[in-house]
Amino acid sequence: IRDEESGYNKNLFCIPKHYEEDLERVFIPHGLILDRTERLARDIMQDMGSHHIVALCVLKGGYKFFADLLDHIKALNQNGDKSVLITVDFVRIKSYC
Repeated sequence: IRDEESGYNKNLFCIPKHYEEDLERVFIPHGLILDRTERLARDIMQDMGSHHIVALCVLKGGYKFFADLLDHIKALNQNGDKSVLITVDFVRIKSYC
């Protein structure tokens, strides 16, 4: 997102009440995030070919994105010509420094 990007008016979205006063604009709509997550899953499946995929989730903040990405990868894995082995694991990091 460029610095001069103004985003979307929050009135175009269903915003939970507890966020209404704190939120001024929406920069990335949820649908766009879902679309890009699906695209990332397709890219991963294409790049990995038939190699074993090891998916590692950094807890706690990444679990929702991780779950969505894995759902897309699993759907592609089930509906594709080939089935790729996927191993899932989780790691908790004490500090990002």
